Amino acid sequence: MHSHASMPLISCWDLLLLFLLSASQMGGGSAVCRPGFSEDIYTTVMSETVLPGQPVFIVKYMHCGRISHVRFECSQPEDFRISVEGVLYALRPLDTSHSWITPLVIKAWDHVTGQQWQTRVWLLSSGAQLPEKHGVPRTHIPEIVIPSHPLDRSLRRIKRGWVIPPINVAENSKGPFPMNLVKIRSDNDERVSLRYSVTGPGADQPPTSVFSIDPISGQLSVLKPLDREHLPSFNLRAHAVDLNGNQVENPVDIMIHVIDMNDNRPEFIRQIWNGSIPEGSKPGTSVMTVTSVDKDDPKTANGQLRYKIVSQNPASLSANMFTINNKTGSIITVAAGLDREKVPQYTLIIQATDMEGNPTYGLSNTATAVITVTDVNDNPPEFTADTFFGEVSENQVNVVLVNLAVSDKDQPSTAAWDTVYRITAGDPMGHFSVPTDSGSNKGLVTVIKPINYEVNRAFVLTVVATNEVPLQSSVHLSRQSTATVSVRVNDINESPYFEPNPKLLKLQEGPQTESVITTFTAQDPDRFMQQSLRYSTLSDPGDWLRIDSINGRITTVSILDRESPYIQNNVYTATFLATDTGSPPASGTGTLQINLLDVNDNAPQLFPSEAMICDKPDISGINITALDADVPPNTGPFIFELSSQPAEVRENWTITQLSGENAQLGIKVDFMETGIYDIPITITDSGDMALSNTSYLRVKVCQCDHNGDCTAQHPILGTGLSTGATLTLLLCIISLLILVLLLVTWIKRRDKERMAKQLLIDPDDDLRDNIFKYDEEGGGEEDQDYDLSQLQQAELDNHASTTGVRRLDERPQHPQPQYPVRSTAPHLGDIEDFISEGLRAADQDPTAPPYDSLLVFDYQGTGSTAGSLSSITSSYNGDGDQDYDHLNDWGPRFRKLADMYNGGTDE
Repeated sequence: MHSHASMPLISCWDLLLLFLLSASQMGGGSAVCRPGFSEDIYTTVMSETVLPGQPVFIVKYMHCGRISHVRFECSQPEDFRISVEGVLYALRPLDTSHSWITPLVIKAWDHVTGQQWQTRVWLLSSGAQLPEKHGVPRTHIPEIVIPSHPLDRSLRRIKRGWVIPPINVAENSKGPFPMNLVKIRSDNDERVSLRYSVTGPGADQPPTSVFSIDPISGQLSVLKPLDREHLPSFNLRAHAVDLNGNQVENPVDIMIHVIDMNDNRPEFIRQIWNGSIPEGSKPGTSVMTVTSVDKDDPKTANGQLRYKIVSQNPASLSANMFTINNKTGSIITVAAGLDREKVPQYTLIIQATDMEGNPTYGLSNTATAVITVTDVNDNPPEFTADTFFGEVSENQVNVVLVNLAVSDKDQPSTAAWDTVYRITAGDPMGHFSVPTDSGSNKGLVTVIKPINYEVNRAFVLTVVATNEVPLQSSVHLSRQSTATVSVRVNDINESPYFEPNPKLLKLQEGPQTESVITTFTAQDPDRFMQQSLRYSTLSDPGDWLRIDSINGRITTVSILDRESPYIQNNVYTATFLATDTGSPPASGTGTLQINLLDVNDNAPQLFPSEAMICDKPDISGINITALDADVPPNTGPFIFELSSQPAEVRENWTITQLSGENAQLGIKVDFMETGIYDIPITITDSGDMALSNTSYLRVKVCQCDHNGDCTAQHPILGTGLSTGATLTLLLCIISLLILVLLLVTWIKRRDKERMAKQLLIDPDDDLRDNIFKYDEEGGGEEDQDYDLSQLQQAELDNHASTTGVRRLDERPQHPQPQYPVRSTAPHLGDIEDFISEGLRAADQDPTAPPYDSLLVFDYQGTGSTAGSLSSITSSYNGDGDQDYDHLNDWGPRFRKLADMYNGGTDE
């Protein structure tokens, strides 16, 4: 039973001995819990080697259900440290070859109530014994005696009033195994042979084969090293039965705690930590927090970590720019002077050590913290030169003259580096701007408004450069970087300009030719150049004007007529060109607008020119008005009058003034013959020098129905027909004539064929009757009802030779009228005028066919309208077979003819 001397930490024998003593004290009766240590004296056997940080012993403090405010103290703080849980740790390697002559004194004090308690702990080496005078019995095998109870089952069971305290076993023990832990014994083993066993995880439950018990002696042993990180405790149950298997004692719970050893190094969550901090940050600014974990018991020093910075790279400016909270791992700045432009990044090696950071006995691990110093605008832009130079030609815009370069130590392509340029002096009219080139951060001095060399020959600009965001450094706030930009303007040949343009001129229409109406000159903006101007006409729609090439004097070469189609809204527009003698020459245009004032130079015209009226005066009248190309006051009101010649006009017609613009023409007599009448009407306008005009109104007098409408339309009237309608009507007439000619040709051919057939018949046997038209009249009638049968004149002459009818056409002896000559390149209006004039001339030509014809007949018999019938008698051949009785049905004139041919009464 000396094997427990090799236990690495606490002597289970001594501990169980103390438990048995306390149990024996409480077993007699009811226990009253009083705060304090469970024992006045603790004894433990140490292992052969005790390393720093290893637990040595655990003192048991009874809180009795109260809230604990107890703190522990050890009498030898240089060798031992005691935690708030009562675990005693070694601070240095301990020499266990001899025992402590004096025990350790452990004090507990409540800092709220001020109460104090103390106990003593004897630390023994392996095999050492304490004399009895120290109050500890000489025994080597700790035992747990299970209190007995009467074997008589009828008796009342005695309630136990104690609990076996936990058994502590150090992890990673090197043995030898099995290693005895405790001996369990029942006080009934003197009377009854008992068998002992344990159950639970580690015994008969996974993980099995960790603990075993001798069934006869009750010795509980551990069979192999334990790992707290795998299982930190084991809850076993001890059983005592007789040989028949009957339970002698109630099962006893045994709690075995695996005491932690510092066998795990701290592990950082990640190996590389990245953080950032703005440059210029004040000391105490948090950067980041690093974290590591330790698998050892965090309630012991084995799992309590401490952090520290091992190294900083670079170490310039300050070797200790950062510090770390040794418990939380929070990294903060401890020195001022973070400057990204000098050190943009720091690399820290962070170390985590357990055993509360004890560098000698604790286990350590390291990680890397990379701290990036972020940029702030603590450096203003600086111009690379004090003065910049550029030049530009006048009137040029959107031209870059100068590139302004600056240097900025801040991080490129950030708001702290991007530069904004501003012109503060030298450009009062706003001719320039300085945008920033995003790629190079240069300022582009640009012309945005044309410059006139004659006004400004040079500029001296003051440009200030700032960043997009304000400066953070108070050192540079009062200083701005400025530069001077000198700009030279080059003179170029500019175009002359007319002033005013356009020029408005008011002038009465119809001035005499070669009249000087105005002078239109231009100005040359190049007053520092020796050159002259020349003028020419660029646009003159009516060719009415001429400009003097030297002095710009404008004269008329034609009459300026306000009623001309070249006039728009009473304004005539002409454009002129002024060209200088520069190299190369430049030119400018000017517009002259002549507002032509109206004069009364157009007589009024009658409208309409043709109309229709009923033959009775009480039915209707003709409303007429006047058209005048002039404008008021040279137009209406108009005066309408009937001309005095011929006299019958005023006798038959009357005109009534309805208003200043309208009048009504009516019939004065009770009845007017139907026909065409030309009524002369004189119209006078109201101009300063009134103009009159006599126009003829062609009136058709017709018979009207009860509604006052003419019953027939006269073909000569074309009132209201447009040019297109007139041409359409003429084309229809021409087409009709062509059809008539084709019809006549066909009839003539048919008659020739008929006459050829007649030659085959004896003229004496040809009894066919011939009917002749005797109501033909010549041309020239007012109704123009031409007899188209006159086109068959040759055939009629042939018939006349056979029938005895002789026709003599009489050509009137009158001078022939002059027909119009058609233009070689007529317009539509010319064609209309040509046709109208041709029709008018044909109507008035008495020599035009058809002529009036005199038809001569050989009358036989007196008063006979039918002529002589002797030819019929002479041609009678005495053929009596012919039946002429049907002639009696033709009337009394043919009855005698029927009698003659039928052999009736002789003449």
